[in-house]
Amino acid sequence: MTSTLLTTALGIGLSTVFGAGIGFFLKNLPHRFNDAILGLAAGLMLAAAVIGLILPATECSEAPFLLWQVVLGVFAGALAIGFIDQLTPHLHRLTGIDREHRQNHGGLEGVNKVLLFVTAIAIHKFPEGLAVGVSFGTGNPSDVLTVALSIGIQNIPEGMVIIAPLLTIGVSFLRTFWIAFFIGLIEILGTFCGYSLVSFTTGILPFALSFAGGTMLYVISDEMIPETHAHGYEKMATFSLLAGFMFVVVADVLLGG
Repeated sequence: MTSTLLTTALGIGLSTVFGAGIGFFLKNLPHRFNDAILGLAAGLMLAAAVIGLILPATECSEAPFLLWQVVLGVFAGALAIGFIDQLTPHLHRLTGIDREHRQNHGGLEGVNKVLLFVTAIAIHKFPEGLAVGVSFGTGNPSDVLTVALSIGIQNIPEGMVIIAPLLTIGVSFLRTFWIAFFIGLIEILGTFCGYSLVSFTTGILPFALSFAGGTMLYVISDEMIPETHAHGYEKMATFSLLAGFMFVVVADVLLGG
């Protein structure tokens, strides 16, 4: 289990770095491509939240009245990530940041907004890692794979989009890489924290699983879908979401989840 945990944590953490590496070569990523990838990731995360976290949470509740833990957990997770969003900018504001920054040619206001945006992504990485770590509590490798794969794919476009704004404000290539690497480490830390939480306190497993699911549902609805529908490619993004969702459903059935 330790090797599986380490491999999973490194995988989702390094996926952000991998996306950043792509971002170095594709600084002006077409919105059509970005919206398709984010739509696919949204579908994967939606299925992962439901199939890999929330449904297992209901199954590990020993009595029907304990379902309140699941309901409470989903809303608590959404409220927690919603509170974080009050302190940081939303993902779908990236386009405005990019446009304003180009117009200001790296003015102080543009710099501050870019750095705030990067900070927001970094903060969001911890609950994402937490979701992966908590998924180990189900005892089902299929659930872990579902959650980790969905978040790992979502990390790639997020890693890509932080590169251009940082380079534009004058951050060096090397320092930009280390920023992406540090963001990945935050997610790895969240994974270990989530795993430790359910390992030492199995009694809160229904709440922990649903809490993680609630954070993912919030991010999908409040961040990812608005971003994919902001550039005129919402139809493609919608079908990408459906493809991602059904991929997880089919994989779960074939794997016997």
